[in-house]
Amino acid sequence: MTLRVTFLGTSGAVPTTERSPSSVFVRREGDSLLFDAGEGTQRQMMRFGVGFDVSDIFVTHAHGDHVLGLPGLVQTWDFNGRDDPLTIHCPQGTASNLDDLVHAVGSTPSFPVHLNEVSAGDVAVEREEYEIRAFEVQHRTRAVGYVLDEFDRKGRFDREHAEELGVPVGPKFSTLHEGEPVELEDGTVVEPEQVVGDPRPGRTVVYTGDTRPVDATVEAAEDADLLIHDATFSDDMTDRARTTGHSTAGEAGEIADWADVRRLALTHISSRYAGDVGMLKDQAESVFSGETFVAHDGYELDVPFPE
Repeated sequence: MTLRVTFLGTSGAVPTTERSPSSVFVRREGDSLLFDAGEGTQRQMMRFGVGFDVSDIFVTHAHGDHVLGLPGLVQTWDFNGRDDPLTIHCPQGTASNLDDLVHAVGSTPSFPVHLNEVSAGDVAVEREEYEIRAFEVQHRTRAVGYVLDEFDRKGRFDREHAEELGVPVGPKFSTLHEGEPVELEDGTVVEPEQVVGDPRPGRTVVYTGDTRPVDATVEAAEDADLLIHDATFSDDMTDRARTTGHSTAGEAGEIADWADVRRLALTHISSRYAGDVGMLKDQAESVFSGETFVAHDGYELDVPFPE
């Protein structure tokens, strides 16, 4: 079951020739989800071939480097005759600003655009197999992060044991796997727990947007498979990070360590590190022993199920 993350934009507030402003694309089976839409997001979507069938956009905050891609993206969908509705999720108090961006070219899109304001703890989207909820972050404006959290999967079905118990191959297998008992021809009742293992955890991806290191991220990212965290500055610029509402690479590593995540992606990289991001990775790894990488535009990874 696909859960693929593609980094479309990984720069800080100022883009470089190698990095575009913030945007992360997630494909979860048939669902296409976009987290932030900095300037040029639509071109990055074309460049990296992720497709345009986005149903929901999750905006962390209304700073330009996270939202200025919205007008062009909406206009392109309009030109292409989109009919499907689009929902833009955003922090409380920012919907009117984003609505202005949607209508920035002076016309109303031909497809429905819904603005959904969320606060920390709100479930923005709930599907059959997963939900996306907002959590608290700390930036210089109204901001939230987002958690994509898959629900537990069914336990493994032990076909061999089911056959040993006399369950005939066929529909009764499915009935048991769905959690319902079955009765055999001799009157014996086989219960689901006899042939179905414990529920298996799904996957969790956490995206902070711009933030200082905060306890709420640790809570949201506990045991996550992937944490995408603000790492705008190197550790020698802690004061600058604090003043601007960002994190250093080492601080991102500390959050990942405390949350015991499996993989840490450092993003929102300041243009001052255009020549060398190796130090950022080193600083995060000095406090976090899990897999760490500095994301770059076009970086794509499939998130596996936990063992």
